[in-house]
Amino acid sequence: MRAVVPFGHREMTAYVVGLEDSMSPDGYTLKNIKRLIDKEPLFGPAEVALSQWMSRFYLCSQGEALSNMIPGGRRDSVIPLLEIEDQEVFIEDSQLSAEQRLAIESVLEKKKPMHYLHGVTGSGKSEVFLRVAEAVIAQGLQVIYLVPEITLTHQLSRQVMKRFAGKVAILHSALSPSQRLAQWRKIKRGEVSLAIGARSAVFAPFERLGLIIIDEEHENSYKSGNSPRYHARQVAQKRAADSQALLMMGSATPSLEAFQMMEEGNVERHVLSQRVAGGVSPSISVVNMLGEERTLSRKLIAEMKQVLDRGKQVILFLNRRGFSYFFHCRSCGYEMICPHCSVALTYHKETNSMVCHYCGSHRKPVAVCPQCRSVDVGYSGFGTEMVEQEVRSFFPQARVSRLDTDSAKDKPLVGKVLADFRHGDIDILLGTQMVAKGLNFPLVELVGIVLADSGLNLPDFRAQERTFSLIVQVSGRAGRFNDRGKVVVQTYKPDNSAIRLACNGEFGEFYRQELAARKETDFPPYSRMVNMVVRGRSKEKASLEMENLAQLAEQVLEAMKGSGVQAGELPSLLGHAQCPLEKIAGNWRHHLVIKGQSASRVLQLASVLNDRYKAPSGIYLEIDVDPLQLL
Repeated sequence: MRAVVPFGHREMTAYVVGLEDSMSPDGYTLKNIKRLIDKEPLFGPAEVALSQWMSRFYLCSQGEALSNMIPGGRRDSVIPLLEIEDQEVFIEDSQLSAEQRLAIESVLEKKKPMHYLHGVTGSGKSEVFLRVAEAVIAQGLQVIYLVPEITLTHQLSRQVMKRFAGKVAILHSALSPSQRLAQWRKIKRGEVSLAIGARSAVFAPFERLGLIIIDEEHENSYKSGNSPRYHARQVAQKRAADSQALLMMGSATPSLEAFQMMEEGNVERHVLSQRVAGGVSPSISVVNMLGEERTLSRKLIAEMKQVLDRGKQVILFLNRRGFSYFFHCRSCGYEMICPHCSVALTYHKETNSMVCHYCGSHRKPVAVCPQCRSVDVGYSGFGTEMVEQEVRSFFPQARVSRLDTDSAKDKPLVGKVLADFRHGDIDILLGTQMVAKGLNFPLVELVGIVLADSGLNLPDFRAQERTFSLIVQVSGRAGRFNDRGKVVVQTYKPDNSAIRLACNGEFGEFYRQELAARKETDFPPYSRMVNMVVRGRSKEKASLEMENLAQLAEQVLEAMKGSGVQAGELPSLLGHAQCPLEKIAGNWRHHLVIKGQSASRVLQLASVLNDRYKAPSGIYLEIDVDPLQLL
């Protein structure tokens, strides 16, 4: 349970993880607990053991692990239930494809504990997940179902609530802490059989866990951005092993780590190659934007007109919000950079402000260059707001909606926009990541990827993998119920291998090439990494502390050599340097990357550094085990 305790001159929330009858008098004075927050236990021995494992593996404190696992509400409150529509089609056993039936049977045989549904978009992966979940629940066991986005939780919870009426708990960030706590207690009391939610639902306190499902396993949102920086897939593997439960993952574009596990036979692969609703994979055309004058190419506008004339729908995808993302002076080259971060400010026309997408800082746009007083200033690049303006000018009769982080701040609006789009009340849906995955809209016949290369320019070893999976996933929204689906991919780099292979549907070839490149450079999945970031308000102090940390790392490595660790198992240090994004939210950042073949040795080195390095005041050490990016 949680308790409020005196801590120096403050009161703090503590987690009670065990009870002792007596205590050795080690010079402590015992103080009384101020009060208990909870009337009944929030977690049991399994959760305490998991928090200890997370503390060791992710190099965080046990308290940080527990506070991440448990919803922060003080009292229970009721969730307003989503209105459940009746248009979900119930699929008879006879309507399942042969591939779906085979996958369900072989998972339930339980010959292997880990399974992967590698299926094209629209191949009915969700149906396989739900059938296996039904079978597991029928055995008296419980199920955790993870999805990467709240938007998917909306859509899936409708299907799940119809199948498992009254037996479902929903856990995601759109709920208030008190609502999440009420759901958590229902799980703890054993009143529900299935918990559905985003990343943190992996901690749902089931006593009889029989199955964990990870839908869209390749998604970055399964990795936490704050300490402890856990990955839901790794925590799910640990929980499934401890409970002897099944682990099922699925995606059209597996992460390279998961693909490698399938190749090595550690995870059983089940291939779903056919779209189940009669849809055919869409035809994909690539447009080179070098000859185009607008954000929407002539080809994309022509295709949109045809689709809208037939009364069908269009999704436009651009992974960049705002109006334009680059303000500069044409006379002296001045760029408007965030004062707290080393990134350019993005112009948002709706609020008429320049906004930093990292720290949220904003200021008014200027008409005169602050540096040379020239009036020859302007904006370059484009975001979802500018594309929306262009779409409205070309198609004034069309009903257009935009879904991105700016509009999603209004939580009920997201559900409403998706419901309206599903019912055909919106013609063109324009969005960022939120519209890219898992969503299933029968009337969508055209998907336009406004700029496919926005992620390719990042100095990041996963840039190709992300670009490939994004194109495949977004393309999968088109033509799920017929053979008229089309995708137009706009790019300045039509010859890039990730873009070319995604558009040609050459999945195996992409994974083969990318794995070969990773092996050559000794990057994951062929090695394990820990990224150690030193940050602070003072640039000089952060730089000096990184020097100190790097020296300590060299000393610890020498000691490991001396203790007889085999040369092949010794980790290596990738030189310490400024992070590619050197300054974020007023903090200067330097990083040191530890890399090696042996996960235990890499962790051993990072753990010793974490114990021995004492950061002075104003300096913070952030540790990211198995980082998804090194920015």
